[in-house]
Amino acid sequence: MGVNEAELMAALPHVLAAPKDTGVIASLCFRPGYNLRQFPDRLRLTRAEGVPGERWLTAPWLRQADGSPDPRIQVSILPARVCDLVWRDREGTPHPGDTIVADMDMTEANLPAGTLVQAGTAVLRVSAVFNDGCVKWKARYGAAAKDWIIAHPALRLRGVLCAVERDGEVHLGDVLRKL
Repeated sequence: MGVNEAELMAALPHVLAAPKDTGVIASLCFRPGYNLRQFPDRLRLTRAEGVPGERWLTAPWLRQADGSPDPRIQVSILPARVCDLVWRDREGTPHPGDTIVADMDMTEANLPAGTLVQAGTAVLRVSAVFNDGCVKWKARYGAAAKDWIIAHPALRLRGVLCAVERDGEVHLGDVLRKL
């Protein structure tokens, strides 16, 4: 089914060798509803709505005390090297669903909480919310892939979650840049 533990551990040096300051955006994903994915060439990112039209505004998995969507999870960025490692059956298995997949080092050491990154003309703030991968991650990519993420929290192998700091537009092929 999924990648095994030995393969994951063997790939770790390659994953951790991703660029530190800039990384090409390999894919964009728009999720209008549960298990629905579209792959546009560009996305608008806003402070008020995250990705306008996405389910974050109406059905977020994390809410604030007042019940409103938590802005710290508006945008998810998955390291491209992790995506390529775990998402092998691209025809029969759904895309992970991350807003942005980019070839960049997402470790805590490289992108601590509060770090600003530019995606196209938008600016995002890396949050402290740990992306541990949902139950679907385990079902789609295997228990070893889920356990690998949990075993190395500081490496943020499942990527980072971000709040939109400045509205803007991101295009496929743009460079994600640490500010």
